[in-house]
Amino acid sequence: MDKAYKLLSLQKRISHSKAKSLIDSGLVSANGKRLTLARTLLEPSTNFQVQEVAPLRIIAQSGDLLVVDKPAFLESYAIQARFKGYELLHRLDKETSGVLLLAKSKSQKALEIIHAFKARKVEKTYYALVSGIVPESSTINAPILTKKDKSAKSKVHKDGLPAITHITPESIVGKKTLLKVQIETGRTHQIRVHLAHIGHPILGDSLYGGANAARLMLHARAICVLGESFEAPMPFSLC
Repeated sequence: MDKAYKLLSLQKRISHSKAKSLIDSGLVSANGKRLTLARTLLEPSTNFQVQEVAPLRIIAQSGDLLVVDKPAFLESYAIQARFKGYELLHRLDKETSGVLLLAKSKSQKALEIIHAFKARKVEKTYYALVSGIVPESSTINAPILTKKDKSAKSKVHKDGLPAITHITPESIVGKKTLLKVQIETGRTHQIRVHLAHIGHPILGDSLYGGANAARLMLHARAICVLGESFEAPMPFSLC
């Protein structure tokens, strides 16, 4: 037995630091199961699979607004760093893909969209692949409390902030459901926490009890703000 990062380093002929970084980023699976700890002890015969991060795609760029299709495993702030002079107008979790908005820093467009987010005048549509059968549409109205240390984790709690999530089943295959999800609020990990709370965690969500998958199966499909709509194609399907 040896530590996962050392075995990966040997097999892929990369440095220990690179191997650790790949595992910490959620890009490595061992014998078909995603690794979450670089120091996990594994057999030398372990078969590793390493995912590649999909390319970043620009959906629209007009005036002071920039809209991109964020790939899974790329931090929102890393995208902001690629476009000097632009600021994030909202964020997506590292493993969540989809529509992400940026604008020229301190521009009128940035101020207008930030105000729209605060006023809950932005329509956001997500798709999530979850465990179990969700037979009908429903609304999850449960307050969320977030604790932040080195990382953030949230939970449904009576002392939390108001959080409202609407879900609609799009298709069901076996014991998995593809959900259309719309949120009225934007709490940390809101969709992930709410779906886990009702017993249907998102596949690949190791933080909130989701079954093993290559990635967190959550995608920001569309955003409508200030009369404009932007969409990002689905990177996964229910199969």
